[in-house]
Amino acid sequence: MDAKNKRHVRHKTKKRMGNVGDSPGMIHIAEDAIKPHINVFSYNQDELVTSKGADIAGIIEQFKKCDRHTHWVQINGLGDSKLIESIGEQLHINPLVLEDITSCHQRPKFEEYDDYVFAVSRIITLGEDNELINNQFSAIVKKKLIISFEEDNTDRFEAVKSRLKAGKGTIRTGGPGYMCYALTDTIIDQYFEILASIGDLLDTTEDQLYVKADKSIMYDAQHLKRSLIIMRRVSWPERDKVNDMIRTDSPLITDEVKTFLRDAYDHCIQIMDLIESYKEITSSVIDLYLSMVSNRMNEIMKVLTIISVIFIPLTFIAGIYGMNFSRQDVHGNTIPDNMPELYWHHAYVYALLGMFLIAVVQVVVFWRKGWFNRL
Repeated sequence: MDAKNKRHVRHKTKKRMGNVGDSPGMIHIAEDAIKPHINVFSYNQDELVTSKGADIAGIIEQFKKCDRHTHWVQINGLGDSKLIESIGEQLHINPLVLEDITSCHQRPKFEEYDDYVFAVSRIITLGEDNELINNQFSAIVKKKLIISFEEDNTDRFEAVKSRLKAGKGTIRTGGPGYMCYALTDTIIDQYFEILASIGDLLDTTEDQLYVKADKSIMYDAQHLKRSLIIMRRVSWPERDKVNDMIRTDSPLITDEVKTFLRDAYDHCIQIMDLIESYKEITSSVIDLYLSMVSNRMNEIMKVLTIISVIFIPLTFIAGIYGMNFSRQDVHGNTIPDNMPELYWHHAYVYALLGMFLIAVVQVVVFWRKGWFNRL
């Protein structure tokens, strides 16, 4: 894309809702929040029961029918404050937790309460023009129950659902704590995909730098650097959150789940290393581009300097003989110390030849000094 027509890409950010001084625990629903779509998965080692819920009553009804199952309630969309409030009332959830669920600017964290735990992660996806879209994922984990909240209706946990349907591994027997791990691990794995895309774009930008360096390279590198900064703001607290889950004493996060969480912690460390490496590369690309521009300007100044140095003595000679002081006065008498060359035969030719020889001598001297290399 031409640098003049290049559109500045802005990453979507979350604005804080509510007013200054509002009471803590108030639920604020964004104007563009979509209506909730609810999926309920009730599972145990032997079976999986799925349904689509419409309200808290339907969810509670399935809980009663499948009283020997672990339940995962997936809520996509936060555009219904009554649903959030009713979940808080039925499950005795702290109003501050409900506020954090609907206020979608929270950083990744893990909090413990009497009979449940609360976790927040950031879901990063690539939009148009490689724009990073930063959405919030929240989860409440209680005994035999996990409720997840997402801002949009995009299904990013299809792999987890496939594992539930297959019934293999620990996902049906690990309890809600393991499901929380599985969802968190899926989000972390998506970070790897985003970084892989950023890495490919960075390689393309770096290759373009050596082929044809123009302004778009600096713009692209700066855009990638900003994306990496956003990824860094997400991955660092996500690592701390996973570490808090490993160190918790809550019975909802069992020792078996903590073993898997250590693997997720290692993934967070790898992501942070990739981010720092890519940040250094983007900075190097920008610095290299600026150095190339500076070197190109130096080469231009070098050419202009050589031309100027060659013409300076020639201009001096032309200036001397351009003064035209008369050799004789009005009475025909010779004026001493004035230019005798004014009356020489063929003086114009001699002057040109002298100027040409001076220029040739300068060019030879500059060539021997290596001034013409890489011009």
